[in-house]
Amino acid sequence: MPERGVSSGLIRRFETAGDDGFCRRNSPGSSAAMPNHSDSRAGLEASAVVRRVFALGFLLVAAMFGWFATGDLPPLGGEPDLVWGKRGVRDGDLARPRAATIDGNDRLWIVDFTARIQAYDLDGRHLGITFTPPDYRNGRPSGLGTDCQGRLMVADSHYHCVRIYDEGREVQRLGGRPGTEPGEFGYISDVVQDSEGFFYLSEFGQNDRITQLDSSGRFVRSWGMMGQGPGEFNRVRALAIGPDGLLYAADACNHRIQVFTRQGRFVRSFGRVGSGPGELQYPYDLCFGPGGELYVAERGNHRIQKFRSDGESLGTWGRPGNHPGELADPWAVVVDRFGRVHVVDTENHRVQRVTF
Repeated sequence: MPERGVSSGLIRRFETAGDDGFCRRNSPGSSAAMPNHSDSRAGLEASAVVRRVFALGFLLVAAMFGWFATGDLPPLGGEPDLVWGKRGVRDGDLARPRAATIDGNDRLWIVDFTARIQAYDLDGRHLGITFTPPDYRNGRPSGLGTDCQGRLMVADSHYHCVRIYDEGREVQRLGGRPGTEPGEFGYISDVVQDSEGFFYLSEFGQNDRITQLDSSGRFVRSWGMMGQGPGEFNRVRALAIGPDGLLYAADACNHRIQVFTRQGRFVRSFGRVGSGPGELQYPYDLCFGPGGELYVAERGNHRIQKFRSDGESLGTWGRPGNHPGELADPWAVVVDRFGRVHVVDTENHRVQRVTF
């Protein structure tokens, strides 16, 4: 059975571990990569100061150019109808939440930087389920999903595998052997499963690629390499299967979304570095709503952007800050069957719900 509970000292340890940074390499279109946090308390405090200065500077420049000329301009789509979450290590608390998924029973699953996986209802009430993977000394999971049977899929990134849970019991494991050969894995960032039972696992770092496995976990194919061209990746962070049956990948440090057939053929890409409509800065997650719209969490722009599946921007929601409707490093986004968008507001240790 998974372990329950987390000691209070672990929150400090996990706040400074190394896989929460942006890009270790310089990204195309930008003069320098966003920084990684150091493993020291001083590094954490310094990075927190930098984030606050950045957010304040953004708001100041925006005001100077009249972007918020009305004073308290609400984000597109209005204020959130629900904001919930409290920083801490008790069951139900959040410590820098980093990934989320909604299962067929309307349970919102969230994993945070203490490696706790917790279940909530769609109004943020903790359902009494808190557990961790078998081992998290090397690091915590970074991706969550739901398989065709409604079971929870956990990308156990630092252990090179995906664990599938049924009501808290691990029933299947994909991968687990580190390496670069077919069927071997490095840092697994996310996992999705299509209607035919095939799994798709994204990796970055040691391997920059997407791997397809059959329903039993056997290797089928993989594609991708480090780079900036079509079908190349620089930190592919998240995956989603669209209503058109295509596979969408958040290519975070190339500031774009790439689209593939499920056999790995490149179809198109959209997005470029920037903060205007249709532009992206560090897209860290993506998901589809019930109407077929694509929602992208932009960690660098502190917002959610809504697209048509062809890449046309339909608007954004959020701005830097810590008030309702403001975001600090949003890592994840999910949409429920009612069309409500649940935004994982990572550095504010909370979730915001909005319809837009």
